[in-house]
Amino acid sequence: MAAGDTGIRICSDALLLLGAKAITSFNDGTDSSSVCDRLYPNVRDSTLMMYRWSFSVKKIALAQLVTAPGSYWRYAYQLPGDRLGNPLAVYASSNVGSPIQKDWEIQGDQLLTNLPAVFIDYQYSVPEYAMPQYFVQLLKYQMAWHIAEAITEQADKSLRWQRVALGDPAENMRGGYFRQACQMDAQGNPSRVIEDYTLVAVRM
Repeated sequence: MAAGDTGIRICSDALLLLGAKAITSFNDGTDSSSVCDRLYPNVRDSTLMMYRWSFSVKKIALAQLVTAPGSYWRYAYQLPGDRLGNPLAVYASSNVGSPIQKDWEIQGDQLLTNLPAVFIDYQYSVPEYAMPQYFVQLLKYQMAWHIAEAITEQADKSLRWQRVALGDPAENMRGGYFRQACQMDAQGNPSRVIEDYTLVAVRM
């Protein structure tokens, strides 16, 4: 894990790659900090969602809500607040097996279904200190790409760092350092277990 890494440090290193000065915070009064503050959360989360990174996936049992949906569906389950996007897979049992493809839908922050128990795989917003070094490096390249034109006023620098991060356009944004990071992630992909999530029933 990249102990000690923060969003500030990642953005500062991206600025250094562009030949700009590092920042000390997201509100240090510089134009660079304003740009990073605006763009970094979206770049971080979109990069997490580009691939099923082993460190960004949780398996949990969802908490069934006391109040029924009052519609076609019999049960409502609370989705975790740290999720990124919809569940990657939905299961009817902790003995995982094949995902359930139907018999559920997402409405807001709830999963509605006729299943009496629900377990999901989902991606979550991983704190920087828990990110492996290869992903932190990818984030630095991604930030360099996204802030390059705003910081340097040179479009060619933006294109250069896009290629470093994701490769040439012909590679469909799956080349460059991203490909290397995926390979490193696959080598260390750990098995995961079902985790409890809050209480069995949650009142709305």
